Amino acid sequence: MQINIRSETIRFILVGFFNTLHYYLWYLLFTEVLSIYYIIGHWLAFLISMVGSFYLNTYFTYRSKPSWKKFFQFPLTYVVNLAVSTSALYVLKEWLQLDNAFAPLLAAGAAIPFTFIISRKILKA
Repeated sequence: MQINIRSETIRFILVGFFNTLHYYLWYLLFTEVLSIYYIIGHWLAFLISMVGSFYLNTYFTYRSKPSWKKFFQFPLTYVVNLAVSTSALYVLKEWLQLDNAFAPLLAAGAAIPFTFIISRKILKA
C-alpha cells in the first residue's frame, strides 16, 4: 500500500508539471497575446488544462478507467484548486505586484496538495 501511494504521488507530480506547463502556455496566450484580463485568462486556461489533467491522472497517475461519472465529478476536485489558485494569483499580482509571467506559477503550486487528495478519492473509486 505504501509503495503504491508513493508511486502514485510521483506520477501525480509528473502529471502536475506537464499540466502546469499546459495551463501556463494557455494563460500566456490569453493574457499576453490576446490581452484578456488576467483573471479571465486564468479561468479559461484552468478549464482547458483541467480536461487534460483528468485524462492524464485517470490513465497515468491512478491507472483507472475513465467514465462519464468520474469526468463530471473531477471538476469538483478543482473547486478548491480554483479558489486557492485564483486567490493566490490575485494577491501575488495586486498586493505583491509580481510579474504576470511569474505569478501564476506560484499560485498554481499553492493548490497542489488539495488537488492530490481530492482527485485520488474520485479517480480511484
